Amino acid sequence: MGVTLSIYIALLTLLSAVSVHRMLLALAARRLRNATPDVPREWPSVLVQLPMYNERYVAERLIDAVCELDYPPEKLTIQVLDDSRDETVDIAAARVALWQSRGLQIEHVRRPDRVAFKAGALAYGLTKSDAELVAIFDADFVPAADFVKLLVPHFNDPGIGMVQARWAHLNRNDSPVTESQAILLDGHFVNEHGGRAALGSFFNFNGTAGMWRRNCIDDAGGWSGQTLTEDLDLSYRAQLKGWKFVYRQDVEVPAELPADVNAFKTQQHRWAKGSTETACALLPTIWRHPTLSLRHRCEATFHLAGNIAYPMVLLLAVLMPFAITSRYELLSWKLMVMDGLMFVGSAASLITFYSLAEKSVGHGDRILRRLPMTLALGVGLAVNNSRAVFEALLGKKTEFARTPKWGNRDARRVDPAYLLSANWQALIEFVLGAYMVCAMAVSAANNRFVPLPFMGIFALGFLTLALGSLRKAFLTRFPAVEKASLTASPHASTIAEPHHPAADHG
Repeated sequence: MGVTLSIYIALLTLLSAVSVHRMLLALAARRLRNATPDVPREWPSVLVQLPMYNERYVAERLIDAVCELDYPPEKLTIQVLDDSRDETVDIAAARVALWQSRGLQIEHVRRPDRVAFKAGALAYGLTKSDAELVAIFDADFVPAADFVKLLVPHFNDPGIGMVQARWAHLNRNDSPVTESQAILLDGHFVNEHGGRAALGSFFNFNGTAGMWRRNCIDDAGGWSGQTLTEDLDLSYRAQLKGWKFVYRQDVEVPAELPADVNAFKTQQHRWAKGSTETACALLPTIWRHPTLSLRHRCEATFHLAGNIAYPMVLLLAVLMPFAITSRYELLSWKLMVMDGLMFVGSAASLITFYSLAEKSVGHGDRILRRLPMTLALGVGLAVNNSRAVFEALLGKKTEFARTPKWGNRDARRVDPAYLLSANWQALIEFVLGAYMVCAMAVSAANNRFVPLPFMGIFALGFLTLALGSLRKAFLTRFPAVEKASLTASPHASTIAEPHHPAADHG
């Protein structure tokens, strides 16, 4: 038990240090000031790229929104970079033809293959344009008409390579899961992005809702499909070349959050694995870079290697009941110190971190009600994202798995194409959730009540993700149950059908 307790304390200490670092970023973010430079004397040419793959539910919405951007039409070109293999091709082609008939410079770009996934599509599109600036939107985003005019003036400074806007959330209030995801992302964009931008540290383009200088992309070596996070990879390569980035926290671009647990896991697995791949590829260069300060190197390491925390969280969950049992014999003051480290160093700082973010975006009134599920969702990802980290460290390559988008359709519909192939993962999450529930019972029976909320967060997180995945797997195997559920739903009559009914592929 002595070794177990030592490892447990070490994990708590490391995770508390991560939480403290995040709090420092949150405090730094309060100093971020957004200002729009004067408009340029002449508006530069802008290319808007819309990479998509099997996005039949949202393709039309995105194309329409981008075609309504307020920008001189002779200076604006739009590329629908469509790698789809389903009816999205016909939907996009029809919409592009409609806007072409209205005089817009928009084209439907098709590649012969899907080499390098999204990165390959973006690079292919650039070969067909010589625009000075490039804006990018994923399929589930809906930019406002003034987006381009708000970001373009920053490029008056020839050293600016990229400007990133903040994500907002179209379906934030659909369910506790989507609201918790919104809080997690708000914490990232407001506190982490904002803090790094305020400190002058490296931060990244988020793959969408941002604008690049074409010369910056070329100078950094262009888009690469070597990692699953081509946006993070290019961002660091560009900043290592000396390009400066701007973060416009006040410019919101709403997007669709993953509507169910499996879609959420798919997205988070790709992000965690891609970030770790990028860390493996670039951290040696960052630490050898002759002009970077120690602070910049350390901050880049925290940023790129941050997902290493998930295996630590997973190990912490496994060891927690054993560590609590071994503590029964400790003196009371030692017990108090350990529990204080657990809650003050981790839970309290996380609560503050997300409360500050939600207050900044105008949702502070509901944060306390949603924090338990938010924290649970974060720790519940430990199995999913640990798998991603180890796959990256072992060099296992996987395809770019798109995050399913549903538009305004009922997300309870089962789309078997994005069910996780590793169904054993949901079973492991369920076992861990049950394990934590049993540990809570044992702890309560021994009058150890202080750790119960902490263990409860772990139990809630593991069980929420496990049962969400297992439910989808069950409904896929027994589709009649799902059909009956939709028929019985009071909202069933309002479910919109796709323009081209066909078998699900996306």
